[in-house]
Amino acid sequence: MSRKALGKGIRAIIPEQTQEQLSAAMPVPIDEVRPNPYQPRQAVEEDLSELVSSIKEKGVLQPVVVRRRRDGYELVMGERRLRAAKLAGLERIPAVVRPVEDGEMLELALVENVQRSNLNPIEEAAAYKRLADEFGLSQEEIAARVGRDRSTVANALRLLTLPRAVREALVSRQITAGHARALLQLATRREQVETCERIVREGLSVRAAEKLCGERRPKPARPQPERDPHIVELEESLQERLGTKVHISTPGRAPGRISIEFFSDEDLERIVRIIRPE
Repeated sequence: MSRKALGKGIRAIIPEQTQEQLSAAMPVPIDEVRPNPYQPRQAVEEDLSELVSSIKEKGVLQPVVVRRRRDGYELVMGERRLRAAKLAGLERIPAVVRPVEDGEMLELALVENVQRSNLNPIEEAAAYKRLADEFGLSQEEIAARVGRDRSTVANALRLLTLPRAVREALVSRQITAGHARALLQLATRREQVETCERIVREGLSVRAAEKLCGERRPKPARPQPERDPHIVELEESLQERLGTKVHISTPGRAPGRISIEFFSDEDLERIVRIIRPE
């Protein structure tokens, strides 16, 4: 799939609702409409009762978008309306037929869900990854397609690196995306899981979780100051002369120190004879 195939955007497929667009809709048998195979939503938990009641009273006011298949139709946009129409007992649903390619199927379903906040953070991140892996889009291109900042896309993708237990806690809303981003600071997956369990157990806020993870984050090692090349040369000369490891430390104004390693009493006597010959 080329990147050009993903360039139309949501308005090219289903523009602003107009009388002309509404009149282009045709009644389609519901049992001939298959779900969108690129639908990024994995967990369907929402209550459709209000929408079902509205459809029973007024019908489906906004048509769904479908594409033709040899054995019927495939849904492009309008998953909630299609499911609610089935629950309302409708046999047909108004639909606009559009020629849509596979890449656009994923893009449009993602845009529809993101704009309506229908996806949990892991579903959203997985959809971004699919756009990148299957259609070769960069983070900047994904962000432009779905109306997000590039940093938002990048942060979402990082959530997929968390352990399964943490991702499941995020999907089940035991923690939020803010908690999950805080856990990314930790060095090991074990720490991430243990800290996630503590966040859930103690009901910690995002700010408290960030503080906790910051305290557990490994402190960066202090950079070693560059050593005086003359001291290094002297060390090497002494090591060659004494036949053992020698270290010279020069801590600023404090007294310097020379450390000489030895491995036995005999080795010590040998070094002393070299330093203080009789």
